[in-house]
Amino acid sequence: MKFKIYRYDGEEEDYDTYEVPHEEGQTILDALFYVQENLDDSLSFRYSCRGAVCGSCAMLIDKVPRLACRTQVEKVKEQKSELEHYKALDQGEKLSEDQILVEPLPHLEVEKDLIVDMEKFYENYEKIEPYLKSEKEPEKEHRMDSETVNELEEYTNCILCAACFGSCPVNGEDEDYFGPAALAKLYRFHIDPRDSEDRLELADEENGWWACDFYTNCKKVCPKDVPPNFSIGKARQELKEEKDDED
Repeated sequence: MKFKIYRYDGEEEDYDTYEVPHEEGQTILDALFYVQENLDDSLSFRYSCRGAVCGSCAMLIDKVPRLACRTQVEKVKEQKSELEHYKALDQGEKLSEDQILVEPLPHLEVEKDLIVDMEKFYENYEKIEPYLKSEKEPEKEHRMDSETVNELEEYTNCILCAACFGSCPVNGEDEDYFGPAALAKLYRFHIDPRDSEDRLELADEENGWWACDFYTNCKKVCPKDVPPNFSIGKARQELKEEKDDED
């Protein structure tokens, strides 16, 4: 299989094409390792767990943000893009049926080849103060019903891979937008009965809850099926109801 891979050395950008022998069950990350170990040891990419847990290997694969470690080569062409208002589809190299296109995540500065600078993504994450805040130390364990636990798990499953950030048209146009991952995490703390602060206010601003245009790209690309669009919609509704009550 041919792979067309984005290259950037800090000054110039280009694309290099490599022929990689196919093996059953081969992932995009496996193919990148083959290139690095056998064809071009200068190729740079980020990875860690190789088991879809750490989120390090998120990249643009055939114009869709995905985890390289869980995306199988033989299935890439079967999974057509359903992303909306997504400028990355029209930028860079064009898709081709006889090769797989691998590029860095959009909306983040490229450091080298497929490695992007995650600083902006984590800055947005830190804005939402992602840790439990309780008024006092609990005297015994907190008990939660199964419904609450299940709702929390929808959002705690996020692995901060930034695939949603790279797929979001709003993030591509507004660098101050919190982004889907940060807002989903904020909502996760808002619904946690162990937390004692009003979390929704942290993003009650133009670049927070209210900036989302509900393209739902975030939900479509999330490798853990986290639904940021649902949390944003629910948060907006709660804030509207609070303001209506005040009036």
